[in-house]
Amino acid sequence: MSLVLTRVVDSGDGDGKGGHTAAAGSTSPGPTDVSPSPSPSVGTETASPSPSASAPVLPAGYQAHEDPERFRIAYPDGWTRSTAPSSYGMAVVNYRSADSTHRLQVYQVSESSPEASFELFLSDSTAKAPGFRKIALENLDDGTLTASRLEYTADSLRGEPDIGTWHVYDERFVASDGKNYAIAVYGPDADGTADELEVLSTALGWFCPPDAGCSV
Repeated sequence: MSLVLTRVVDSGDGDGKGGHTAAAGSTSPGPTDVSPSPSPSVGTETASPSPSASAPVLPAGYQAHEDPERFRIAYPDGWTRSTAPSSYGMAVVNYRSADSTHRLQVYQVSESSPEASFELFLSDSTAKAPGFRKIALENLDDGTLTASRLEYTADSLRGEPDIGTWHVYDERFVASDGKNYAIAVYGPDADGTADELEVLSTALGWFCPPDAGCSV
């Protein structure tokens, strides 16, 4: 069973969850720091693959994972898992690199659509991380996929190490279970965006929502 994604990216004060329910312990704009807003797509970037039960080939250096929150995903070898409570749906799940300079975040979106979630996140009513700067908000809807991606930078993220400017990709989408989810990737702006895009693309390609019966 494949997912219909609605990718939305947003940035908050370090939590990844757009304007609705920022989970405790978040540290970057989106579900632990996420937020959406309409802006042009990043020229050379390609949309992440839509998550499906038939996952793509797992890249070298990544591991498939069936999370205790019952979704399937893939992330780089050696990353560790933690969670933060959420006021909506499943817990916010974070996977971090050993040095905590990179993070992959997964959470459930309460708004009616990825677009609505980013609209709220980018509104003046939602607090943003220090130095938040929106780079682009891309609508990825194509008739079968419902998703939006937000790209932004921030000077710091609550609860995260001081690495200089953070660069974030936040995608919000509608999965095959009809529910809205977000997958966001955080990393140092200084080392470029290719690594964040690879982690995001792999995570999205392997994501399968809770109880959808996807094998690892």
